[in-house]
Amino acid sequence: MTISLLDWRRRVHDLYAAVRAADDPAEGWAAWRRGRDELFAGHPDSPLGTAARASFTGLPVAPYDPDLRFRARVEDAPPQRLGLPTADDGVVPLDRIGRVTLGDLGRLDVWWLAGYGGGVFLPLRDGSAGQDTYGGGRYVLDTVKGADLGSADGHLVVDLNFAYHPSCTYDPRWSCPLPQEGNRLDPVVAAGEQLPADGWY
Repeated sequence: MTISLLDWRRRVHDLYAAVRAADDPAEGWAAWRRGRDELFAGHPDSPLGTAARASFTGLPVAPYDPDLRFRARVEDAPPQRLGLPTADDGVVPLDRIGRVTLGDLGRLDVWWLAGYGGGVFLPLRDGSAGQDTYGGGRYVLDTVKGADLGSADGHLVVDLNFAYHPSCTYDPRWSCPLPQEGNRLDPVVAAGEQLPADGWY
């Protein structure tokens, strides 16, 4: 852990706090986009590789679609523990704490990161994976790292417009836990972060 990485984490937490405080979800999303572009372009802990950072003009993101924002009840699901191996962080333990139903798109498992501190983790791999988005999938929530859109009364805010790529999308030096079977949707989710035409590396 370095002081610059601590600053990155604080700024991500602050960015999502501003999203949760926004009166209009689309305005919060626009602020999130601007904040992520600033971090990727100028922060020393940007996940971009050297070449990608030199030519960076912003993260490609699909237009905001209000129909892809859900206030989803966390439904019961059979307990399950996963140990996801990564190249650098060992095995990441995850405990399934429930499921959310996202309209006609389907259901996704909701996980609790069982390491120190814990946090809600909601990854997503949809029909766009390997074409317009990273083949391994994207993240919607990762609260231990600040990606938290809000919750109340047993419900989570699951706004697929905030789906973002894990760090391993941008440079092979990163490794990331990726969506398992219960976090895969067949339909294309035309929202959130997209890949540039030639990828990031």
